Amino acid sequence: MAERVWDRFLTEQDKRALAKSPKIPRDLRSFCHRPALVLVDFFRGVYGDRPQDLIEAIDTWPNSCGRIAWDAIAPTQQLLSACRSTGMPIIHTTGMVNGTIEGQHARPKPTEVAPLNGEPRWIAPEVRYEIIPEVGPIEGETVINKISSSAFWGTPLVGQLIKNQVDTLIVCGESTSGCVRATVVDADQYQFNVIVVEDCTFDRHEATHAMNLFDMHRKFAEVRSLAEVLDFLGQFSKSTQILAR
Repeated sequence: MAERVWDRFLTEQDKRALAKSPKIPRDLRSFCHRPALVLVDFFRGVYGDRPQDLIEAIDTWPNSCGRIAWDAIAPTQQLLSACRSTGMPIIHTTGMVNGTIEGQHARPKPTEVAPLNGEPRWIAPEVRYEIIPEVGPIEGETVINKISSSAFWGTPLVGQLIKNQVDTLIVCGESTSGCVRATVVDADQYQFNVIVVEDCTFDRHEATHAMNLFDMHRKFAEVRSLAEVLDFLGQFSKSTQILAR
């Protein structure tokens, strides 16, 4: 069996327990008939203005995930292109620029301010939450602004998915331990099947990325490689129109 990203973080007891109760992989074709793609928070604040090592990047971009964010762009573009070719709904999420939704106020986040040469640095929300153009929305795709970690909380997402008779969410984005996980858990609670694309998902911290993928895979989702998901999506064609927009 191919090594998984989380394997090196497991204890010997973990490995023995997993050997006794392994997760049996599900055939994606058995449950994924009407999917939608959710791209979680590919916004400027986690990228900055250029690829930099994490420790350097957070001096000027407090929410940066460093180079791993930039490394996820090319695989995400492949995933996005494949999903677009099927005609499935594409949903992008980002933060709430004005900080309010239906009377609720977003909490100030300490990581929005970081030291810069000894001075506080503030990244304006309209800059921080701008979706990067490399994987940005095109005409006909939905953009959801949220003030909580989950793409479902306080948003019309679930209604839109039900309207389109979606049965499965393909999820990618950041951070694995934060907004991706919260979205995946809520999707599972709403009884959607979930596929998390490992190559297109990232986090600032290597260990939390790996172990949250492990946890989601064991409890809430199928965590699959980009190659596996692209192979599956290749079975669809635009002519089948698996989903009406």
